[in-house]
Amino acid sequence: MRVPSFARRGHWVGPLIAVTIGGASWMLLRAPHPATESMPLAAAGSEAPKAGGPPWLYGRADARFTVVGYADLECPYCRAYFPALKRWIDAHPEVNWQWHHLPLSMHEPAATAGARLAECAGEAGGYTTFWRAVAWLYSSTRGDGQGLPEGLHYPELTPGMQGCLDSDRPDAVIRAQMVEAAEQGISATPALQLRDRGTGKTVLLHGPVEGDALLSAIDLLAAGGTTVAEPAHSADMPTGVAGDMPR
Repeated sequence: MRVPSFARRGHWVGPLIAVTIGGASWMLLRAPHPATESMPLAAAGSEAPKAGGPPWLYGRADARFTVVGYADLECPYCRAYFPALKRWIDAHPEVNWQWHHLPLSMHEPAATAGARLAECAGEAGGYTTFWRAVAWLYSSTRGDGQGLPEGLHYPELTPGMQGCLDSDRPDAVIRAQMVEAAEQGISATPALQLRDRGTGKTVLLHGPVEGDALLSAIDLLAAGGTTVAEPAHSADMPTGVAGDMPR
C-alpha cells in the first residue's frame, strides 16, 4: 500500500522539532469553521463490520492507520471538528477512526448523558447507528454543558436502546475510556492518537488537527522518524489553546 507523503510535497509548516514517538504532542492547528453542518454518515457496508464495538470504528476495518479520537459530546471544538475529520477519513481509506469518550467535568452531566445515548445507540444498532447518533447529538445539543433543548428526545429511540439506557452498561464503557485517556495524560478534547498497525508506533496530537498535518504524521510513523513539523497556531483561538480543558 502506498502511503501518501505530505513531506515529499514540501508543505511542512514551521520549523522541525524533535519528539518521542508514542508520546509526541502537537499544539493546536487552525480550527475548522465552527458552524455545525448537516452530515449524513455513509453506511459502513463492507468497509467495517455492522457490530462489534465499543470502541466504535468508522472506515475500513483493515486500514493500516487508526485515528483514535478522544471527544466530549458537549465540546464546541469537537462539534466543529467532527464533520471535517469524517470527510477526511472518507477520502483516505488507509486510515480509520476509532471513537473514545472523554466527557469533561466542566460539561457534566450533559456530556455523560450524551455519551450514554451514543453508546446505547451503538449497542442497539451497530456502527452506523452509533455514528448517526453522534452526528445527531452534535447537531442538536446547545453545547458547553447545556445539553439538549428541553423536550427534545432522540428520534430513533427503540425498546432495546431504552433498556441499555436503564442499565449501567454504557457507564462501564465510558469509565474505561476515561481511565485510558488519563493513563495517557489526555485531559482536553479533542485529542487524537494516531496508530500505525504496520510499525506499532503511535503519536499523540492535541487539538483539531488539519488533514495535511495528519498526512505528515502518517509519513512520520510509516518512516519510523522522530521529527514532526510544529504546526501554526490558529488565528481564531488563543495561542496554546488545544480544545476544551477540564476545570
